[in-house]
Amino acid sequence: MAHHWHRGLRRPTIVALCLILAAGAMSASGAQMTASITAKPVRVLQMNLCDSGIAPCYSGRSVAEAADVIRADDPDVVTLNEVCRDDVDELDRALSGVAGSPDGGGVVVSAFKPAGDRRTAGAFHCLNGQPYGIGLLVRIPAYRGYTTYSGLYPTQDLGDPEERAWLCLYAIGDFYACTTHLANTSATVALDQCEYLLHTAIPAVRQRDGAYEPTVLGGDLNLGLAGPQDVRACVPQGYLRRGDGGVQYVLATTDFSLSSDRSIAMDGTTDHPGLFVALATPNEAR
Repeated sequence: MAHHWHRGLRRPTIVALCLILAAGAMSASGAQMTASITAKPVRVLQMNLCDSGIAPCYSGRSVAEAADVIRADDPDVVTLNEVCRDDVDELDRALSGVAGSPDGGGVVVSAFKPAGDRRTAGAFHCLNGQPYGIGLLVRIPAYRGYTTYSGLYPTQDLGDPEERAWLCLYAIGDFYACTTHLANTSATVALDQCEYLLHTAIPAVRQRDGAYEPTVLGGDLNLGLAGPQDVRACVPQGYLRRGDGGVQYVLATTDFSLSSDRSIAMDGTTDHPGLFVALATPNEAR
């Protein structure tokens, strides 16, 4: 299956359309590629904002609430589900506004991947006409450029016109950050998608870059912790996992260790809490 990639400069929002490949020019030296991630905890914030305007959980207020949460908690990685393209731009500005704080710093970049629409063979759209899908905000502490990768899953629920997607951003020489929103209409399909992402897509992305780097993933996986569609069935060894008690999770390779985790009330603006996970990182280069 074809995937997309993009190498970018400072703080663009990337729109990666299905099965279209885009690349820019940014390189890194061998020394840069072996640099370690920053020694402070990596703070990951997962949010499903239900902002399509179509679903019953839509309030029209979740993006503003998410911006307040970002400003309060100053995360390093924000993984976004059920957002419109312009929502990612707005939240990029919120994170960039706190990125210059003493414990922040670095360069904030963002990426967006629309879900597919089986009815049109194009992007799924929010009620306001913008592309609808998933997004990433990533603060890169030692900026050397970045690359994005994305795709639609080969397994989809054919009864649902929305085709689910995955998205990863590689902060060159530091780490990968990924997000996804798996099928909510079939736990069997969601489990197949989870297995594809963790066992096929992410390993292929690493192989393309030619170097292993630590990885974090946040998303609404629509999988619980019981029955044959238990989320643990698709998570490989070598990953930490923390959830919100529902269907949202943050996964991280065991290059990290867990520092803390908590759910964040979203003041009724969406039907999912925020999930905030702080991960400790090594103090020396790998």
